[in-house]
Amino acid sequence: MAKLQVENPEEGTQVPFLRGILIRSLQDSGLNFDAAMTLAGDIRAQLSSASVITTDTLRDTVIARLRKSGNPDLVERYQQRKIANIIRVETSDGQFTVFSPSEYRHSLETIGLEHDEALQIVEAVSLQLMKRQSAEVSSKFIAQFTYRLLRKSHNLGPAVAHRWLVWRDFIQSGKPIIYLIGGTAGCGKSTTATYLASRLDIVRTQSTDMLREVLRTMIPGHLQPILHASSFQAWTVMPRSTDRSDVDMDQLLIDGFCAQSELLSVAIRAVIRRALHESVSLIVEGVHINPAYLDRLFESDQIRESGAVIVPVMLGMLKRKQLQRRIKGRSTKVPQRRANRYLNNFDNIWKLQSYLLSEADAAHVPMIINEDREEVFREIMLMTIRKLDQNFDKTPEQVFG
Repeated sequence: MAKLQVENPEEGTQVPFLRGILIRSLQDSGLNFDAAMTLAGDIRAQLSSASVITTDTLRDTVIARLRKSGNPDLVERYQQRKIANIIRVETSDGQFTVFSPSEYRHSLETIGLEHDEALQIVEAVSLQLMKRQSAEVSSKFIAQFTYRLLRKSHNLGPAVAHRWLVWRDFIQSGKPIIYLIGGTAGCGKSTTATYLASRLDIVRTQSTDMLREVLRTMIPGHLQPILHASSFQAWTVMPRSTDRSDVDMDQLLIDGFCAQSELLSVAIRAVIRRALHESVSLIVEGVHINPAYLDRLFESDQIRESGAVIVPVMLGMLKRKQLQRRIKGRSTKVPQRRANRYLNNFDNIWKLQSYLLSEADAAHVPMIINEDREEVFREIMLMTIRKLDQNFDKTPEQVFG
């Protein structure tokens, strides 16, 4: 198939037809990925006889195909994108950025809205921006209008509007947020941390496994053998009596893990201290986020001075077979992680999870069963806003100015 160029007559430029860009715009209009990919492929095939088309021709072709779907809402949302994409939003620091429906939808999902709920608000805001017939709008106007829409919504209402208010106030405050994501091997800690960082634009993340690796290079095995063992095998290098007749092996497993966690808590504390000193947000994830040692990770004076928000989370899987499947999947995605070693020690991993979940419950650390990435993100954000709301006492006028 010959390369197809898309010409923008207003700018006098040509760029290649990129199916990925079209898929993204179709997703922003409400299609799921599979449907958007199929439609984008059909449109490319329909235009295969041309070597150059204009942006208007491409747009008209897409609209015509969407109309055949019999869903007028899809057509309207796609048409709104043309207006939205020429609107510049002025931020509080005087900078301008192009209004993005997808980014705006993500900001709504950050306060716990479902995808369809967020899309309804995006449509209403986009329509309002079209009615204004202005190429520029302030971020404050969009935030205020969103708050009013949420309050008036029959299926959302004042409670959701309040969450928006609390989160917008925190975003404007510039205060750092520290997420601590714990859980045993295979429960999705690193995946959750990466997704959370992406959605919240947090650029600094740290795994406790990486911190342990750094400590291993600094401290030889004969001095601290417990650092050079896996979390579920740390007990094997602990000094113990040669008589095992009265040894509780389950307790020995926990003791080894706790000893390793205690050593790692020094490094974790240093990373957190640095983030608070620089007033930047941070995500720390790893099995060594032990609820029993959370109080050792922070200096209360530094937290108070920085105004930081600390959000600990414990991930878990309630079904053995489900966790085993997750661990097997790791060998496919990341072969270096040697899933067989984890599977051979699965009983110990399962026991460690039971310990971590029990400690989380005792320490009142929120627990999330990780079965769906979007739902985990939603639960983390809801618990974040609940924490922010504990000391929130501002009015909409004070937040929006």
